[in-house]
Amino acid sequence: MSVPPAPPLLLASRSPQRRAILEQLGIPFEVVVPEWDELREGDPLETVRENARGKARSAAAPEERPVLGVDTEVVLDGRVFGKPETSTEAEAMLEALAGRTHEVVSGLCLVTPGWEVVEHDVTRVSFRPLDARDLAAYVGLGEWQGRAGAYAVQGRGAALVERIEGDYLNVVGLPAALLVRLLAERFSGVYGFG
Repeated sequence: MSVPPAPPLLLASRSPQRRAILEQLGIPFEVVVPEWDELREGDPLETVRENARGKARSAAAPEERPVLGVDTEVVLDGRVFGKPETSTEAEAMLEALAGRTHEVVSGLCLVTPGWEVVEHDVTRVSFRPLDARDLAAYVGLGEWQGRAGAYAVQGRGAALVERIEGDYLNVVGLPAALLVRLLAERFSGVYGFG
């Protein structure tokens, strides 16, 4: 007897990194663009949790398919390092992160018509010391564009990192270990976990 295929998750995100991680994990999904104006003020942990919840709720469907919303921020000394708008802003962010340890904080929300769960994950990332040449070379690549904290760890930004403590995929953009745990608990065996 064959097992019926798992219903695709609805991913409330435009992020190509999140799509790639779900593909890597073998989790079927469909993309739904969330209709949520992201919060930018307040406690970073509460902000990412609320943004994840808002994204998931905005894309919620009447059927039993779970909707996944995620929000990720880079935080150093309580300051959120969002997506820089200019190369000058990107260089200033990277200079502030250089030689220091920051946190990548993600909120994750799964919503169905019957329940909702919101959790978070934190990964600590230590950058190596960076000099002006390092900063100029990385910023010159343009990889900082559209990236929280002005770097992409899955790309050339990996050369900026000295150590990662926690879920590497959280730094890429999706707290995969947390998602797998929640799917195993809430949908045992359906998505291949639990």
